[in-house]
Amino acid sequence: MDDQVLRSLVKWPNVPECFGWLALDRRGQWRMRDEFAQQNHLSGQVIVHRALSEFISRNYACDQAGNYFFQNGPQRVFVTLDYTPWIVRITPAQEGLQFLTQCQTPFAPSAAFSDEQGNIYIAGSTHQTIDENNQKQSFVNEACQSVAILHDHDLDHFSELAILREQACSFGGSWTWHGKQLPLDPILSNELSQRFHYIKSPTPTT
Repeated sequence: MDDQVLRSLVKWPNVPECFGWLALDRRGQWRMRDEFAQQNHLSGQVIVHRALSEFISRNYACDQAGNYFFQNGPQRVFVTLDYTPWIVRITPAQEGLQFLTQCQTPFAPSAAFSDEQGNIYIAGSTHQTIDENNQKQSFVNEACQSVAILHDHDLDHFSELAILREQACSFGGSWTWHGKQLPLDPILSNELSQRFHYIKSPTPTT
């Protein structure tokens, strides 16, 4: 998290939180959702300004309840997740291939899942910023277990790594990553948020 953001939290600790205005879509794009978009359940406008997108990515964090947010200076802007907290791409690396999140951070896989819609999810760990005590001044960086949806442009690439067997409404099997066989299990899309402890649509606490 940016030093200037952490300093602003100390200077202005009680800025009201923001809900519903920022979303993360299926392809890892940040979207701004104005009142019209929120009221009509629209996706909102993709943020194309590179510096702003990178600023959001650097200051993307989560709290202990599983809410993800963008720390915009002293203000916490909670993020509506279309699918998962992370979206990953398969990209070249020195060791061959790697998973890279929408924040350009490495994602270390331990398993994969397929849902009833044909989506592939990668379970594993990434370094993320965590609010330990739900206080804006208290953040730590650590490797955390989480889940990421695989970008749809990489589904064909993943299929080349996998040995599939058809199961009820989904696929199972195994896949090879850096010489290791990892499991590929079926999952229902509505089970993901509970299993991996994240909240798709954060709301104000009462």
